[in-house]
Amino acid sequence: MSARILVTGAGIAGPAVAYWLAEAGFEVVVAERAGALREGGQNIDVRATGREVIRRMGLEDAVRGRNTGEIGTRFVTEAGSVVSEFPVGGDGGPTAELEILRGALSRLLVDACPEDVDWRFGAEIVAIEQDDHGAEVTFATGRERFDLVVIAEGAGSATRRLVFGDEPRERELGMYVTYGTIEREPQDDNWWNFLVTPEARQISLRPDDVGTMRAMLNFRADTPVLEGLSAYETRRELCRRFADLGWEVPRILDGFEVADDLYVEWLRQIQCPAWHRGRVVLLGDAAWCVTPIGGGGTSLALTGAYVLAAFLSRGEPAEAFARYEEWMRPLVDDAQQLPPGVPRIAAPESWAGVQALRLGTKVAALPLVRTLAGRLTSGPVAERDLPEL
Repeated sequence: MSARILVTGAGIAGPAVAYWLAEAGFEVVVAERAGALREGGQNIDVRATGREVIRRMGLEDAVRGRNTGEIGTRFVTEAGSVVSEFPVGGDGGPTAELEILRGALSRLLVDACPEDVDWRFGAEIVAIEQDDHGAEVTFATGRERFDLVVIAEGAGSATRRLVFGDEPRERELGMYVTYGTIEREPQDDNWWNFLVTPEARQISLRPDDVGTMRAMLNFRADTPVLEGLSAYETRRELCRRFADLGWEVPRILDGFEVADDLYVEWLRQIQCPAWHRGRVVLLGDAAWCVTPIGGGGTSLALTGAYVLAAFLSRGEPAEAFARYEEWMRPLVDDAQQLPPGVPRIAAPESWAGVQALRLGTKVAALPLVRTLAGRLTSGPVAERDLPEL
């Protein structure tokens, strides 16, 4: 079919699906609420079937060229000594072979799109009305008609809510992840250094390819205690929860005081009974957010973008949406199925729990066990060939 398609969101899934839809001959408009491309963000990885999609786009070398330089993952003590380590090796393990900053991958995807893709930054969507032949989209600046709409936004997508209401289920995981960029110092290396402490806290430092360090302060909570807080109040709450700790924590807290990219995320999975309604379809986190704990979100977004475009290039929307969902569901369901006790066992309350976790990482780091465990962390691997586009 020949169609004019609106894609909402310019993160990872949006530019990826815009690329493939344009390659298939569709007229593509990408609407992003932000005033410019968001080139910040933390480390993400490209694995398994997602890597095959990047390869088909001719971007594998470009992604490798923006590698963060991370050489593996180390669990450490508060004194800084190494508990266990997992060197990078292929797609298995906490650190993948292709590690890149989220903003860098987004930029690569945008730049790879054909010139006729129409990018609309600062575009706010306030209503979507559908009929049997398309969708009337109301922007803050006026109305336009499209044959199809692809919502490729984040887990809290406002555009999804316009079409699907409260239908998607949010499975809260009871954990906050806070991200920020801090200055690199002489003692920093190229490992992802990860500290787990009592009172359900995690702290980590990761390298990037721009001369800074990406830090995280994570903690479990029974309720979303940071929601609605100002940036100042959020920083004060982080200090209250982490100020008693050693290692690099004081430095991270100081860095977060001046970080202009401090980002707080209450982890929740998005579980939708259906990813399409009429002429509108969901993609990426808006459809199936798996959270960093589930892992593989970037690879799922890349894979889903290709699969959706491939089926749309070969059939009518209703059939294409159904085939896309049937193809992707097994990958998403597998990624959302967390091991028993996660995230509680990964962020224990007690000192005994921390010791048990450290012992577990030591066992997992043994060569034979690491090989087996790597298969479990290798990312979403499709059991069938990608459809032809």
